Amino acid sequence: MMQDEQIPNKAGYPFWVMVRKETGDHIRSWRFIVMLILIVLTFFGALYMALKNLDTAISNVNDPNRGFIYLKLLTTSDGTLPTFHIFLGFLGPLLGIALGFDAINSERNNGTLIRLMAQPVYRDNLLLAKFLGALIVVSALLLFLILLMIGAGMLITGVPIEMTEVFRILGFLVMSILYVGFWLSLSILLSVSFKSAATSALTAIGIWLFFAVFYRLIISVVISSILPSPDVLGQEDLMSYNNLVLTLRRISPNQLYTDSVTTLLIPSVRSLGPLTMEQMSGAIPSPLSIRESFMIVWPQVTGLVASTVVCFAATYYLFMRREIRS
Repeated sequence: MMQDEQIPNKAGYPFWVMVRKETGDHIRSWRFIVMLILIVLTFFGALYMALKNLDTAISNVNDPNRGFIYLKLLTTSDGTLPTFHIFLGFLGPLLGIALGFDAINSERNNGTLIRLMAQPVYRDNLLLAKFLGALIVVSALLLFLILLMIGAGMLITGVPIEMTEVFRILGFLVMSILYVGFWLSLSILLSVSFKSAATSALTAIGIWLFFAVFYRLIISVVISSILPSPDVLGQEDLMSYNNLVLTLRRISPNQLYTDSVTTLLIPSVRSLGPLTMEQMSGAIPSPLSIRESFMIVWPQVTGLVASTVVCFAATYYLFMRREIRS
């Protein structure tokens, strides 16, 4: 009788067992160790360049953001190395792809999927455990790097961090996790769609290269061949032209991430689109409040979340219809 009463309390126990198992497997895998080394090395390189040029950045009286010392650690560079958020925009998709490209097809190819499904485990719980286990690893890694950056800044500068900077850095952390989570969900979708792990990995990398390198070039070529040159357009037509270009670019998750973290880490950014001379007239360069910055990046946040949900919904649909044979 006592055992029957305890069974409902353990309804979610297999799910959390799978989450812990996936988390441990990722931490011990060589692919994660390689990506960890790459991200940590780029982080220390960007942090070193930021600390090296920090005095110059905060002494610039024309910079409205010079008072945000800890934000400067993430955005300051002399051009020798990109800043850390630029590095993360490049390496984040690779991290998500590395953790998810063989999430399902490796289980199927190894013959463990049929044995796993023979247990009292729901298919959606398996997908959630794969996704959540990898996302926990990514979140822990990024949180560790952010705390390390703040600690290094406190030790070197001796300046306490302000709450505004804390909220902006937390926003940057959340956006980075959402960004990597999108690529993770996409790679899991491809692992369900293809039987071969190599095929899903190459497809995911091809999609990443398309958005990172070729997408902007394609937009520029297509728009320049259809629309007249912006040099011959009036002010209103030029605004419409620039808005069209920005709208098309924001289909790319890379652009959504870049827009959002730039706004959060550089408080003086007031708009992500083109402004007319009337709108700029009388504007005094000054940092926005954290609430105003979050309002600007809210469409980008919604876009990344919606893209992740769509990928996960497609993964669930395909996986539920997939026949699993021994």
